[in-house]
Amino acid sequence: MNRNLSTLILVLFGTHFLALLPAGKASAAQNRFKRKIVCSTTQIADFARNIAGDLWQVEAILGPGQDPHTHEVTVANAKLVSGADICFQNGWNLEGHQWMKKLCRDAGKPIFDCVQGVQPRKISDEGEVVNDPHAWFSINNGAKVYVKNIFRALKEVDPENSRVYQDNAVAYLVQLDELDNWIKKELARIRGPRVLATHHDAFGYFAADYDFKIVSLAKWSTEEFGGGASLERRKELIATIRSKGVKAIFSETSINPEVMQIIARETGAKLGGKLYSDAMGGKGTPGETYIGMMRENVKTLVTALH
Repeated sequence: MNRNLSTLILVLFGTHFLALLPAGKASAAQNRFKRKIVCSTTQIADFARNIAGDLWQVEAILGPGQDPHTHEVTVANAKLVSGADICFQNGWNLEGHQWMKKLCRDAGKPIFDCVQGVQPRKISDEGEVVNDPHAWFSINNGAKVYVKNIFRALKEVDPENSRVYQDNAVAYLVQLDELDNWIKKELARIRGPRVLATHHDAFGYFAADYDFKIVSLAKWSTEEFGGGASLERRKELIATIRSKGVKAIFSETSINPEVMQIIARETGAKLGGKLYSDAMGGKGTPGETYIGMMRENVKTLVTALH
């Protein structure tokens, strides 16, 4: 049989086969032929999906509620990265001890830092000044920068589809502007002091954008939990809550809420609910997307502090 004719038959058969599959199986079969992006966190994966559209399969190492500071890599993580075409991480050591960078280095995969170009919030870490990695909590100085970096990376590796990525990025940036305006409007309902008392210092960029004072049990990394410093921070947090008359304190979805429950009892402040911090929510929850996560956090804050 003519080789060209054989090829045509195979192509037609493959297309017909995919059409006959149930929707879920057809999608899985099609994904096997897509290029793959692997991201460290749920937030970055959501940004990447919005920019890449249907042209790439996007996976995240971490799932809903998982902590990037303390994550320990698994064989499954290494296997996922080994199948990637490109990888994205937050950077500035959000991925504690550089676990994402090491996975990519061992697999020989290119990796891009999404914080590149963010104006960093400077924080102290045992006497050393470092960049706060939680920049996605700022829309203008964080999320938008991540989106632009992902767009540039995809444009670089796939210039033929750069217009698609550009159109997707522009559309998503408009949604982020709308989100920012909505947040400002909602937070204007808070009449009392804007004090955000949380597990760890993850909300500094949010506080800078929307005029909150941060009080946290741990510093910027959750690795501090369980150490001797946590006892001192607990005393400091309790004293601050009492002195400032803080109405509500908040736990985080990626951290056990027990300690914050104890502090609420000791101070008389109410537990205002859980905030999404280092990870988004699961499928079907209000926080399953970045925009949904931010909206849900704001609703929680307004309800507790209004």
